[in-house]
Amino acid sequence: MISNQILQNTIEGLKAIARVELCVMDIDGKPVAMTADDMEQCGRPAAEFAKSPADSQEIQGYQYFKIFDEQQLEYILIAGGVGEDVYMVGKMVAFQIQNLLVAYKERFDKDNFIKNLLLDNLLLVDIYGRAKKLHIQTDEKRVVLIIETEDTRESNVLETMRTYFGANSKDFVTAVDENNVIVVKDLPGGDSAREIDRTADSIAAFLGKENFRNARIAYGTVVNELKEVSRSYKEAKMALDVGKIFFGERNVIAYSELGIGRLIYQLPIPLCKMFIKEIFGGKSPDDFDEETLTTINKFFENSLNVSETSRQLFIHRNTLVYRLDKLQKSTGLDLRVFEDAITFKIALMVVKYMKYMESFEY
Repeated sequence: MISNQILQNTIEGLKAIARVELCVMDIDGKPVAMTADDMEQCGRPAAEFAKSPADSQEIQGYQYFKIFDEQQLEYILIAGGVGEDVYMVGKMVAFQIQNLLVAYKERFDKDNFIKNLLLDNLLLVDIYGRAKKLHIQTDEKRVVLIIETEDTRESNVLETMRTYFGANSKDFVTAVDENNVIVVKDLPGGDSAREIDRTADSIAAFLGKENFRNARIAYGTVVNELKEVSRSYKEAKMALDVGKIFFGERNVIAYSELGIGRLIYQLPIPLCKMFIKEIFGGKSPDDFDEETLTTINKFFENSLNVSETSRQLFIHRNTLVYRLDKLQKSTGLDLRVFEDAITFKIALMVVKYMKYMESFEY
């Protein structure tokens, strides 16, 4: 529940203050964290002390203390040296670690609750009952953000994000798989897309400073009740995937901005193949040369404006018209006609979606 690294950081910080060597062992006498390597020799006495009825004891010049978690013995703390001061420091350190166990257990309970909430693993009555017990408000506005980075150090991203939002925050930071970190963001005041975008941009900038490369953040719609958080999570997941396919240049994408990409993403692949065959026959947009693809994309960027497209491509207007005529002959679609342009644009998006889905099959 509480990581060895947290225990190590804790006793190192306390050693720097009290100037007493410290070691935490499990009840079998195996070191969990220690400030001095020679304290490893205390393993056997620690295991024997764990079986004794005493809560504290001096053994061979070291002070031994028991640390309980809900009346169950969890760790043995060893403080180096003898005397009243060492004893007092040891008692204080044991008390501190015991409080840490309580705090992390509460966080663990909340973390488990949020995970099950996101995955729709809770009945409605359980949501309200457990939320009340964990002191979580059920009627506040929230939004779910999913964070993905190129780094595989998911646990580091998770801890980094928990540090970013702080321990006293009403926001919840968790993970349901090894690929993404999930933030259930509390929205006490501003729930506009601009405010959420600003939060996402701040997270991306912070991760960049912490050397996490190319952070991509997606978020769902704002929900008004705790029971609806799973819907915002599903939307954020879709936004992350659709964003990779159709908005590759953006590092922040909202579910509400997916447009037609959201519809295409939900199409079955056989239907997509049938559609492409109807539009292009036996061909594929991959068969077009680079010049044709550049012309098509630029034409769409300029809202089918021939003059502006030819100007940006540094070609004569007649040259552009020739290319469009040539494309019409090969596909039967005239991009200067709005209906044909829409069909062609959708077909290009469908091909992009198919390529993305096929990349997971290998």
